[in-house]
Amino acid sequence: MSSLVTLAKQLRAATSALAFPGVPYVYEPLDYAWSIASSYLREYGAGQKRVLLLGMNPGPFGMGQTGVPFGEVSFVRDWMKLQGKVTRPRAEHPKRPITGLLSTRSEVSGKRLWGLFSRAHPDARTFFDQALVMNYCPLLFLSETGSNLTPDKLPKPARARLEKICDEHLREAIAMLRPELVIGVGGYAAGKIESLELAGAKTGLMPHPSPASPSANKDWDGQAMRALRDLDAGYLLHAT
Repeated sequence: MSSLVTLAKQLRAATSALAFPGVPYVYEPLDYAWSIASSYLREYGAGQKRVLLLGMNPGPFGMGQTGVPFGEVSFVRDWMKLQGKVTRPRAEHPKRPITGLLSTRSEVSGKRLWGLFSRAHPDARTFFDQALVMNYCPLLFLSETGSNLTPDKLPKPARARLEKICDEHLREAIAMLRPELVIGVGGYAAGKIESLELAGAKTGLMPHPSPASPSANKDWDGQAMRALRDLDAGYLLHAT
């Protein structure tokens, strides 16, 4: 029987075969952080979920380090209780080294997102019994300076090839998880969800927690909670 782990392996193989001209550094967390990434899917991705939350792609201090979406190290290690060996990308920017769970850098997006849910769910399993967080794209893109390049900034031909693969993976994951609600964390992810024209699932948007978004730096928690309640997903804010 297929699983999210199997789907992730297929996604890893398909995206690793792509070329991204003009992008000097492409990190593949589903490769070098596979030990933790696969543990996340095995531990928390099994069964049907009421809600699927979808992010864009890894950040250098979150999933880029741990293989877990929005994977701020402290939450992956201490709240999710995940461990695993992390190696190094094939080409590593000197300003963006990968040290896995030893990383001391904080990812604000992950700290905000997982902080919101961990306060409501001291036991991570009560959150993951209902929901799962995934990223649309599994690759991290860095410029020559080490700055993060989001998928929407990629050259169009390369972006089209990548999004075709990621669309198919998302469709298959949704078919497997059978969520009642699919929420895009940020406009890009919400747009990709809408483009799939899903049948049988409600879709929605919640604000992205990135500090690069000025609005996210003004009571992101409050904005996120209002968005979840407006989508009738306020139950994610309370342990059952």
